Amino acid sequence: MKPAANYQLRSGDSWRDPFPMYRNLRDHDPVHRVAIRGDDTEPFWFLSRFDDVFAAARDTATFSSAHGLTVDPDSPGTGMGDATPIVFMDPPEHTAMRRLVGRGFTPRQVTELEDRIRAFVVEQIEKLREAGSGDIVTQLFKPLPSFVVAWYLGVPPADRPRFDVWTDQIVAAAAEGNAAAADGIDDLLAYFAELVERRRTEPADDMVSHLVSLGEEEASVLWVLGFAFTMVAGGNDTTTGMLGGSAVLLTEHRDQRRRLLDDPGLLPGAVDELLRLTSPVQGLARVATRDVEVGDRSIAAGDRVLLGYGAANRDEREFGPTAESLDVGRHIARHLTFGSGAHHCLGAAAARLQSRIALEELLHRCPDFTVDGDAAAYATGNYVRRHTSLPFRATC
Repeated sequence: MKPAANYQLRSGDSWRDPFPMYRNLRDHDPVHRVAIRGDDTEPFWFLSRFDDVFAAARDTATFSSAHGLTVDPDSPGTGMGDATPIVFMDPPEHTAMRRLVGRGFTPRQVTELEDRIRAFVVEQIEKLREAGSGDIVTQLFKPLPSFVVAWYLGVPPADRPRFDVWTDQIVAAAAEGNAAAADGIDDLLAYFAELVERRRTEPADDMVSHLVSLGEEEASVLWVLGFAFTMVAGGNDTTTGMLGGSAVLLTEHRDQRRRLLDDPGLLPGAVDELLRLTSPVQGLARVATRDVEVGDRSIAAGDRVLLGYGAANRDEREFGPTAESLDVGRHIARHLTFGSGAHHCLGAAAARLQSRIALEELLHRCPDFTVDGDAAAYATGNYVRRHTSLPFRATC
């Protein structure tokens, strides 16, 4: 008799090891119907195999983002009217907005950040080295992406800690209800409304200034606010999740760390392998716009479908029999950590850059570092898997 396949939303400490659940679903029920979890939650589907998730992510006509990215009907971020973020749009509206904002995320423009990122990372690592130990999430992995997002948006350094508050409120709301999200969204929009007005008379070299310069017909104030929401909500905790998960993997797999130390040229490729295995965004939901067959199951129009990026990224049908193991030399043709198709993450190049620099400097300055994954704490929220704390020992 095959083991029962069952999907359960994770949050907090239950994120510690969701991977046996994913494996069971991939093998025995890859298009899985999830029963009602409570009075206010409708049934939904969970896709766990790579090919199914990849196809659904690219088929925006059938699997729509316009009704939210969570399995809850009242998804945070969807009630923002004309300020609706790009992640809650489908083509052609999505295509038009992406064209406007995408110019700030080309690889060439992203690399202009490298010196700033490296200086920030070195400063934080040296503090950890001097102390000998500490919490590497609070001291490096969490403030780093906040620093980068703030730089892109032109937020003054004194205001940057506010990013973390908004991110925590919005992400946690997916697990704990929408009140916290509403507070975070209101604060964020009010702040950036003021910043937009300031940039009309005091333009700078940042994305907000760029969008304001296009004029109201091309990029309304509300569009700019929606873009800021996307950057703050999506650009902070995901990179934190990748870096924390990578530090754990490199502590658990010393042989793979040795390969990187012996051949630093492997690191750019290893970043994609670590992105694949950590998959900070473990899943996002879509709503079926029509009746559709996936595998041997029939999904009805209006059903919510959770695309299991974290499960799909460990599918041996795509990555071979060692799919669940770290191999820093693995050739990866494609993965789903940044999604795929129209909604491929705008910040992918920035995330890769941050990850590469942070790991380069960590391996160079603390080649024998350790983190205690057993003592780590995980964030609440059903969709992003990340540490809120991770004990670190320099051993440099």
